[in-house]
Amino acid sequence: MAAQAGKDILLKISDGAPTPTFTTVAGLRARTISLNAQTIDATDGDSAGRWRELLAGSGVRSVAVSGGGVFRDAASDAAVRDSFFAQTARTWRLVIPDFVQMEGPFLVAALEYAGDHDGEAAFALSLASAGPVTFTAI
Repeated sequence: MAAQAGKDILLKISDGAPTPTFTTVAGLRARTISLNAQTIDATDGDSAGRWRELLAGSGVRSVAVSGGGVFRDAASDAAVRDSFFAQTARTWRLVIPDFVQMEGPFLVAALEYAGDHDGEAAFALSLASAGPVTFTAI
């Protein structure tokens, strides 16, 4: 994968329909996607040289997303806000062009609004995976 601009990473939220339409969350200036896997320590008295042993394939996997910027349209603002207040898992699509598309249920874990008196209103959001996330190479 060649170097690319961070602005090309997209966060899209589903409308919840059986055949979903995705709305890009507008105005994101910063985005972070974190893939996580917990480990399970299986070390015991018979472990060779007392080295830690991890139990393969048994930890909990999760995806965390954070971003911040300015809302530029009412549709994406309403979709994110409604998802936060409903606290139901909505399908989100995370696109890293020329690399991968991730899709699955996420909860809006945090939603913050801020602004300076002489600047634009800004927001920050955090998403937490709430089920299986699929990965599709692009």
